[in-house]
Amino acid sequence: MVSVPGQSLSLLKNREFAALAGTAFARSQAYSTVIIALALYAEIYQTTGVVEGLFGTAFALTQLLIVLPLGRKIDTGNAKHFLLAGLALNVVVFGAFVLVDNAVHVVLVRMLQGLGASLLWITGSTVVGEISPDNESGRWLGSYNQVAALSSLLGDVVGGYLLYAHGFTLTYLVLSAVTIGAFALVFFNLRSNPGGRKDPEDATSVETFRALLDRPMIRALVFFRLSFSVGKMAVIIFLPIFAYGQFGIEAFAVGWILAGGKLTKSISQGYVGDLTDRIGRKPYFVAAGALVYGVGTAFIPFALVAEGAFDPIYVQTFEGTLTLGGAFFSLFAAYAILGVADSLRLPASMALFVEEGERFDSVASSMSLRSISWKIGQVAGPLMVGVVKDVVSNTAAFLFAAGFIAVATGVFVFTYRRMTPRETASAVPGD
Repeated sequence: MVSVPGQSLSLLKNREFAALAGTAFARSQAYSTVIIALALYAEIYQTTGVVEGLFGTAFALTQLLIVLPLGRKIDTGNAKHFLLAGLALNVVVFGAFVLVDNAVHVVLVRMLQGLGASLLWITGSTVVGEISPDNESGRWLGSYNQVAALSSLLGDVVGGYLLYAHGFTLTYLVLSAVTIGAFALVFFNLRSNPGGRKDPEDATSVETFRALLDRPMIRALVFFRLSFSVGKMAVIIFLPIFAYGQFGIEAFAVGWILAGGKLTKSISQGYVGDLTDRIGRKPYFVAAGALVYGVGTAFIPFALVAEGAFDPIYVQTFEGTLTLGGAFFSLFAAYAILGVADSLRLPASMALFVEEGERFDSVASSMSLRSISWKIGQVAGPLMVGVVKDVVSNTAAFLFAAGFIAVATGVFVFTYRRMTPRETASAVPGD
C-alpha cells in the first residue's frame, strides 16, 4: 500500500515518530539548502571543476568510510545518543559554513556535514524500523521518507529564497533553529536505547555480504549503482553551479528548478511502484529509468541554446525581480525528466535488493550493499566530471555523465539477460 500524506500526518501524533520525523526533516532540509549554497560558493571563490567536484566527493567519502562501522555501532549501542550527536554536529556544521572564507574550508566542512548526515540517516531509518508496531513498519518507513521528501522540497524553495534574499548567515541560523528543535524532540520524546541491542556477533555480517555478492543479480545491481551514481551525483552537484555560474539564475530560481524534479518524482513514484508490482520485470524498469535519466542529463547543456531564444519572463518577489530566461525553463524541463526517470528506477531497484536479501533473511545487509555501492560512485563521480569540465567544457561534462549512465545501463541489461532462469528466480537456501 502506498503511504499518503494523511497517514503521515496521523503518525505525527505519536511522539516518538514525530521525534524521528524531525530528524529526517532537519537532515533533508539542510542537504537541499547546502546544495544550492555550493553554487554560490563556487562563484564567490571562482573554483575550478575539480574543486567543485570535491564539494560532492568530500561529503560522500566521509559517508563511505563510516557507513559499515556506524551501522554496527548503532546495532550494538544506544541509537538515541547517535541521533543527538548527529543533530549537534549539524549545528556545528552550520556555524562552520558561516565562517568559511575559501574553497578549501568548504570542502572540509562538507566532510563534517557528511558525518552528521550519516549519523542521522542510518540511525533514523534503523530506529523507525525497530520501534514501529508489528505489521506497520511499511507505513512508518513510508511516512518517515515522505517527511524527508517534503523537507527536501522545502529546502529547495525556502532555502533558495533565504540564500537569495538574506545571504548565508540568516540561512544557516534558520537551519540551526530547525535542527535544535529536532534535537529537543528527540531528547524529550524518544525512549532511551530505542529498539534494544543486538549481540555483537549478530551484528557482524561479513559472511552475509559474501553470500549476497555470490548472487548474479546482486553483483549486477551493485555494479550498476556504482556506475550510475557517477553520473547522477555529477548532475546533483554541477547543475546548480551551471545554472548560477553560467546564466546568473538566482538561488531562489535554482531552488525552483530542483524542486520541480522532486515534484515529478514524488507524484509519479507511487503509481510506478504499483505498476512494477503488477507487471514484474523489475530489471527492465531499472534500465528504462536509467536510460531516461541519461536523456535528461544529456538535455542539460541545451540550456546554452535555449538562453536568448525567447524573451525572458519577469517575476516579482519581495526582494526584487527574478528574470527567468530560456536557460531556466530548459533546465527546469531537464530536471523534471530526471524526476520521472527516478520514479521508474527507484521502486524496482529497492524491490530487487529486498528480494535478494530475503533469500538469506538479510534484507538489511542487502540494503547496506545498495548504499555502499552508491557511495563509491558518489565519491568518484563529481571529481571525474569536474576534470572533464576543466579540460573540455560544461557541455562535455554533462555528456560524459550521460554516457557513463548509458554504459552502466547497457552492462546491467547484458548481465541480466545472460543469467539463467535459476539464477534469476530460484531461492538459495540459508542456514
